[in-house]
Amino acid sequence: MTSATRQPGTPAAALPARLIATDLDGTLLRDDKSVSARTVAALAAAEEAGIEVFFVTGRPARWMDVVSDHVHGHGLAICGNGAAVVDLHGGPGAHRFVKVRELARENALAAVRLLREAAPGTVFAVEQTYGFHQEPDYPKLHMEIPDNLRPAEELLAPDGPDADQPVLKILAYHPSLDPDAFLTLARLAIGGHANVTRSSPSALLELSGPDVSKASTLALCCAERGISHEEVVAFGDMPNDVEMLTWAGQSYAMGNAHPDVIAAASGRTVANNDDGVAVVIEELLANRLP
Repeated sequence: MTSATRQPGTPAAALPARLIATDLDGTLLRDDKSVSARTVAALAAAEEAGIEVFFVTGRPARWMDVVSDHVHGHGLAICGNGAAVVDLHGGPGAHRFVKVRELARENALAAVRLLREAAPGTVFAVEQTYGFHQEPDYPKLHMEIPDNLRPAEELLAPDGPDADQPVLKILAYHPSLDPDAFLTLARLAIGGHANVTRSSPSALLELSGPDVSKASTLALCCAERGISHEEVVAFGDMPNDVEMLTWAGQSYAMGNAHPDVIAAASGRTVANNDDGVAVVIEELLANRLP
């Protein structure tokens, strides 16, 4: 049977797992965006054993239908790279925002200006709690029709569309830059105005509030439950997972993971298409004391 491995010289966590935090795309989901029967069974077994399961993703809440049928217990997910905690119990189209950590519009405008200067040709989209807007030249990268087509400066203006809604993140796309080079350039240019990461194989960046990440929001949720980071097992595959994997007591890079993720995680498992998350969960449950 395929098994997960720990990185050489990395000790196993001293405390038993109380919470599993897993990314979705490239991690829990197979490449066809399905959740395998083996993974569904593993998630259910973890919840039955008293281990909470959190989906922690860059996806917006409205894209969570892919796992809405597989929530157990609390039914909460961390969306938008930590920008929102969402209750999935309502089902498709009825998700409830429990916590929102917005990107201030002044920070968003500053980040857009600085990135335009540093990387000419960058185009932007704006993700809000219930709206999605983009610039006219922003490519069709997402599975939806934008609510508005305007320059980012107009979308983020105090009197812009859906001005009463919080901004969760900005998406920045460049048509020709190398994805990792674009990420490095953007982090240097934007500085403390926003947290910059990426989860796409293309040169598509995601900009959140300065202190907002999967890790920081997961830490808040764990603190509310009296769960320490040593009691968390996390899974991921892309740079937006690095902070979470570093923070968690046990962490696993998928077999298909980005090199930065492999370096950050304390262990490795097999690829998403081979049910790498389920492999680890099955081992965790098999090794629990009776």
